[in-house]
Amino acid sequence: MTSTWERVAGLPVRIERYELHGHSWQPRPEFLRRTTDIHLIGGGEQGIGEDVVYTPEDHEKVQAAGPVLPLAGDWTLQSFSNHLAALDLFDAPPEYPASLAYRIWAYESAALDLALRQAGTTLPEVLGRELRPLTFVNSLRLGEPPSFEPVRSRLERYPTLRMKLDATSSWDDELFARLAATGAVDSIDLKGQYVGTIVDQTADPELYRRVIETFPDAWIEDPRLTEETEPVLAPVMDRVTWDAPIHTVADVEALAVRPKMVNVKPSRSGPLRELFALYDFCDVNGIGAYGGGQSELSVGRGHIQLLAALFHPDTPNDVAPGAYNEPDPPPGLPSSPLTCIPDPVGFRLAGYA
Repeated sequence: MTSTWERVAGLPVRIERYELHGHSWQPRPEFLRRTTDIHLIGGGEQGIGEDVVYTPEDHEKVQAAGPVLPLAGDWTLQSFSNHLAALDLFDAPPEYPASLAYRIWAYESAALDLALRQAGTTLPEVLGRELRPLTFVNSLRLGEPPSFEPVRSRLERYPTLRMKLDATSSWDDELFARLAATGAVDSIDLKGQYVGTIVDQTADPELYRRVIETFPDAWIEDPRLTEETEPVLAPVMDRVTWDAPIHTVADVEALAVRPKMVNVKPSRSGPLRELFALYDFCDVNGIGAYGGGQSELSVGRGHIQLLAALFHPDTPNDVAPGAYNEPDPPPGLPSSPLTCIPDPVGFRLAGYA
């Protein structure tokens, strides 16, 4: 059987030059988000990918340096990927190891977009897959001290909105009860796999027990397995799903218990071949997938929505339109399921530059 990667690997792509364009967003004082669009240009077309590296200084450096990489040439997606792997994409080792995958993804997704545009086709056409209405959830942290207000205000404006919530040990009985009463919670992120970030959550067996009991139908994402938490989680391991540890097929194979569901964040896989291999592996092994975002600010949001609509449209995809991530989402946003309208050619949704 032809793999998903094999269907696109041989696509030719001509690159004459490239440009970099920056974006920034600061929804709260402690979080400044910068991203960089990669514009690969050739044959009268532009392919765009978004670099979602989290360190703002890395974006400042790459934008200041400009288009210094030797990318011009006639390639296939396979040979371009091989060439990219041999280049130094950072002037010094990045602060976070995942940053390299994010940057590779930016260039390879731009190359895919450009190759498809030069060929006059789209990813659904090349893969022989149907783009279906996309189910999405809105991912939220409830602050410190935690408040029900972000959930209340969103549901008041969007009554059918589904939620993915970051649980913390500071949630009290009243908050648990109010959240459960909404019936809107599809998944709970325990953030147990993060270390040294602003979202770390300790392995709290009491929190895990409360989450399991209060939300009996919700997916439980990224617990930390310890002597204290494993007995709590053991009866519900079929509801446990993984996000932060999942980059490639090898990461899924390394899990102690084969999951029923994993969070697939395309940028975290890095090269296209790794992402497509992960999709194929999940399909063959009956493992469900749902998409996850990286606070994309431009074309990258459309990329992850398009991929989710192709590979797992009916799961609780954390790929809501970006405006849902605003502190106060405006009225008039599209609801779930989202109708994804692609550009006539390329790897891009309509409305994304």
